[in-house]
Amino acid sequence: MPEALIGLGGNLGDVPATLERALAGLEAGGVRVVKRSSNWRTPPWGPIDQPAFVNACVLVETELSPRALLDLCLAVEASLGRRRDVRWGPRSIDLDLLDHDGRRVDEPNLTLPHPRLTERAFVLVPLAEIVPDRVVAGATVAEHLAKVDATGVERV
Repeated sequence: MPEALIGLGGNLGDVPATLERALAGLEAGGVRVVKRSSNWRTPPWGPIDQPAFVNACVLVETELSPRALLDLCLAVEASLGRRRDVRWGPRSIDLDLLDHDGRRVDEPNLTLPHPRLTERAFVLVPLAEIVPDRVVAGATVAEHLAKVDATGVERV
């Protein structure tokens, strides 16, 4: 069955509980979680002054196409109150489709692998916990992680 990688995060409300509700929503939509990382406290990304995030990643199996899986992620976000008021701003939940069975996709609003995956410690640290040897964007997750600054990323 095809595998995909999804990043989860948020910094508003009870984020660990929201992450669990998001996973339940994904599973209800036809996704099976195979591996789940720990939760990681991470510094905020972007120019907005905001609280630290809690991030995690999952390896899932799904028959959904990349587009259908992205649509499911967006629907789960909406069901959990996600608002997109400020780019890189505070949010209750964020679900990012990072990779879908190693496919390269370049469509409106969907690029795979995720275009900034290799530069973000808040994604690479939890990914390295569950799939360090998986090749994404031309190198293993562990190799990508070795090239970024993971200062401030702490297991919760």
